[in-house]
Amino acid sequence: MSRFAWIVAVLTAIIVIVVGLGISGIIMPGHWSGPNLASAYNGMVPAERLLRVPVTGVYPGGNTSGLEANMENPLKNDPDAVARGMKDFANFNCSGCHMPNGGGGMGPALSNDTWIHRASPGNIYLSIAQGRSAGMPAYGAMLPDRTIWELVTYIQSLSTRPSLTFGTTTSTAPDALPREQVPAGQIESSTPWAFTEPMPPNGEKNGAGDQRPDAPLPPRAQEPKPPLVSPAQ
Repeated sequence: MSRFAWIVAVLTAIIVIVVGLGISGIIMPGHWSGPNLASAYNGMVPAERLLRVPVTGVYPGGNTSGLEANMENPLKNDPDAVARGMKDFANFNCSGCHMPNGGGGMGPALSNDTWIHRASPGNIYLSIAQGRSAGMPAYGAMLPDRTIWELVTYIQSLSTRPSLTFGTTTSTAPDALPREQVPAGQIESSTPWAFTEPMPPNGEKNGAGDQRPDAPLPPRAQEPKPPLVSPAQ
């Protein structure tokens, strides 16, 4: 075989090998030997445990075996974790959505026992690291693992029940007196909340029709306009 033929044969073999590897990577992507992103995680809790944290409290047959339903906070015995988490909460503007002290604003309150995605430390960690569909951003690529656990510790401290029941947060500004719609028998309108009156105490009915002076009159209450007269008449 000539030298030219050998070169052609070698090039053909290389092309066949490269194409074969490409096809195998498409057909069997699970066998890709590239870098494993999960192996780069070096957190306080192994990644395989975090992946087993359920986001629901409903389990087939009530069986939680194999799941991390009650994962513990790795910083639970750190006496300074709550104070660091409080600083993290302020530094990363968590109060911009959840308000100071986790009282709740654009984001849900964190200082009570009402949870959308369960209250376990693992669930709180995942909410911060991976985000949630209702608008919670994913901070896992921005915050160090220990910082997220510090935030979890602080949030757990906020949500700890102080006694038998939680208290009530009172605003420094007085609330406006409640109002109700004027009865339909007095004013009929397609925008009934434009015509309101003060809510009487003890569930009584005042029936006074004390509508707000700045509210427009409903169509039925407007005075009829005179008919237009053409110049020819």
